[in-house]
Amino acid sequence: MTLSAMPDVQSAFDPRNIAIDQVGIKAIKHPLTLTDGTHQQHTIAECELTVGLPADKKGTHMSRFVALLNAEPLQLSLANLPDWTRRMAKLLDAHQAQARFTMPFFLEKTAPVSGQKALMDYELTLSGHLQADDSAETHLQLVVPVTSLCPCSKEISAYGAHNQRSHITVTARVANPDLSLADLIRRIEDQGSCALWGLLKRTDEKFITEHAFDNPKFVEDMIRDVAGTLADYPGLSGFRVTVENFESIHNHSAWAVIDRMG
Repeated sequence: MTLSAMPDVQSAFDPRNIAIDQVGIKAIKHPLTLTDGTHQQHTIAECELTVGLPADKKGTHMSRFVALLNAEPLQLSLANLPDWTRRMAKLLDAHQAQARFTMPFFLEKTAPVSGQKALMDYELTLSGHLQADDSAETHLQLVVPVTSLCPCSKEISAYGAHNQRSHITVTARVANPDLSLADLIRRIEDQGSCALWGLLKRTDEKFITEHAFDNPKFVEDMIRDVAGTLADYPGLSGFRVTVENFESIHNHSAWAVIDRMG
């Protein structure tokens, strides 16, 4: 039987009259080239590709998602993600679509005293959202690890203070695709008690220990400082921030949320 003679079951009529908001594939990994300003890096993303399915259609064509990923080398940026999402929707005969790519994003960082250079990785998610009226939005999510040092521990102790690694997670709606991911990451990590680096010498460790001690922050302090930074950051039109402190003296985390997505 030829392909043209085979029944297209997915396109058959469905009598239940229930639309599906999102249907597609997830947890598929694919290489891509990510462009941030003039900088490009090659990485591997975990992809989640979905479309809205009308109430009268039995199913979507799942193979077309994979075919699109493999049609040509995948190159993504904040600027071209809406068009890529529209292309996906057209291929699937859909009016609503979401394309979500989660990947490591690398920055070369220089240690604060020794000047040693090494890569630091951050978790980045870029997502395109196409609505039924053909309007499209680009969202980003960044997980930025930092050091936090407890102000209460410092205040009540004769010496020392407990500190821990914290994750600042920022989800934001992109208003200007020319914004720099690298700059945004640096602005976010500046709000911790101290930033992290991939490679440190003893002089750097001394600096970080003392810098964090001089800059203690509760989870409430950090999230307010991040929110204040994002409120004035050009290129964003809404954001949600969470901060999780992986407490070093408790078997639980301290956690806070500020949601200004609107």
